[in-house]
Amino acid sequence: MANRFSLAMERTGQWVFSQEISTDIIVEVGEANFCLHKFMLVAKSNHIRKMILESKETDLTRINLSDIPGGPEIFEKAAKFCYGVNFEITVHNVAALRCAAEYLQMTDKYCDANLAGRTEDFLSQVALTTLSGALVVLKSCEDLLPMADDLGIVRRCVEIATAKACVEANFPSRSPPNWWTEELTILDIGFFERIVASMKARGAKGLTLASAIITYTERSLRDLVRDHSGNGARSLESGESDVRLRQRDILEAIVALLPVEKSAFPINFLCCLLRTAIFLRADSRCKSELEKRVSVILEHVTVDDLLVLSFTYDGERLFDLESVRKIISGFVEREKNVAVFNAGDFKEVCSTAMQRVAKTIDAYLGEIATYADLSISKFNGIANLVPKAARKVDDDLYRAIDIYLKAHPNLDEIEREKVCSVMDPLKLSYEARVHASQNKRLPVQIVLHALYYDQLKLRSGGDDDHKAADAVTTRNQVQADTSLVKENEELRTELLKMKMYIQDIKKGHGQGQGQGGTSSKSSGKKITFFSSMSKTLGKLNPFKHGSKDTLNIEDGMPDLTKPRRRRFSIS
Repeated sequence: MANRFSLAMERTGQWVFSQEISTDIIVEVGEANFCLHKFMLVAKSNHIRKMILESKETDLTRINLSDIPGGPEIFEKAAKFCYGVNFEITVHNVAALRCAAEYLQMTDKYCDANLAGRTEDFLSQVALTTLSGALVVLKSCEDLLPMADDLGIVRRCVEIATAKACVEANFPSRSPPNWWTEELTILDIGFFERIVASMKARGAKGLTLASAIITYTERSLRDLVRDHSGNGARSLESGESDVRLRQRDILEAIVALLPVEKSAFPINFLCCLLRTAIFLRADSRCKSELEKRVSVILEHVTVDDLLVLSFTYDGERLFDLESVRKIISGFVEREKNVAVFNAGDFKEVCSTAMQRVAKTIDAYLGEIATYADLSISKFNGIANLVPKAARKVDDDLYRAIDIYLKAHPNLDEIEREKVCSVMDPLKLSYEARVHASQNKRLPVQIVLHALYYDQLKLRSGGDDDHKAADAVTTRNQVQADTSLVKENEELRTELLKMKMYIQDIKKGHGQGQGQGGTSSKSSGKKITFFSSMSKTLGKLNPFKHGSKDTLNIEDGMPDLTKPRRRRFSIS
């Protein structure tokens, strides 16, 4: 009890003890006790007067006002007002004082020039005359709800702040021009939502709203939307902690605020938001909205933007690439619809935007191909989203494939063929075909494509009229020769097994028989059988019509007729 009275002395100070009349009531506010005079409080506060009158105690000496808005600090100022002691009203405490005055019923209706009137004058004449003042008052209302809302303080602050923000957006009064967006960042997400909604109602432009939302997002989600390169230096763990749950709520609220203009935001900002949504495991509607917005302006995407979506914050692990796939798929589908609307053939002609996106995607595949956890299905899935006509040449895609094969050296022939199936070898440039013809990592079918196509071009003299026929001829020849290469290998294997089998028979019977005619006759039969089998295998030789056995192609390929240009090296 002694401690509580000493706290009361600290709170009230000399402005109470200077009175000649001793105190007769203790006001409890939380942990603080205030020793005061009833007649001083009753003169200004109708609420305290009612408590004393309605008390069953004949001489009430203690009342509890712990639920007063603003707590002990604000009650102390209200008590000073009752005693006529000067104190400072500021933009930081005026809302709390106005709420306390309402709680204590210190209105002008009960007593002239009371605390409620004083605070109202300060609000209208000082606090709400500037954008900064209105926002500070609004910020202080966060702990005064719902009373601050019921008294109309929140509504007035929102209206004043919105009006002044719209004026600043159109006619800046200071530098930098978007200084007002920084002012909004002090608000809680709930009040920020009300500001943005009010600005929309006033007809604010999408770019104006976007500027405010971007600044607010980068402040409120500083550790998440801080790195636009996708290679954060510090690893962050996602989880269900209170901080992450709070961040998720903020993110989902921000996405709901995005204006309808799809191009109002830069694509790198949207990609950062989407990565944050993936990391925080945001609602599917939130992620879907961001994917659609990125897809609409995908023609402006860079490789770094796509990498932002693909990696964890430490840059060490791949995210699920489903969002990247949805974004590309949505863009391609939109391009198809445009082509159909324009009575065009999307399979033969693609827009400049589609060609630009295709080039970016191929470069992006080259960046993620080095990661061991990237499966063939995911790699091919993204590569196949791009229409064939969007790639004039497949050099960038070939580079990505070669990087993938180098990073995954344990793939067998079938798996390597599957990786290469997304590429058209006949759409490689001369330099790329030269590189492919010497590339040990490629399956034999791709090497044959490169060799045959150049040979046919040399025979036709490089005439453009023969390109289509050459392509068809090359494809047919490669398919046939690839099949023959496999058959030839199987025949060689069988032949080797047969030779070994015959040698074993010779060794087993040679020791048990003499050197008479019977032995010679038996030996003659074996030789005859071997010769017959050799003739049979010879008839099946797939290369007797002039095709070369590509199984013996060595790392150094045969010299090509054309001079060798710069090496298309990607190793």
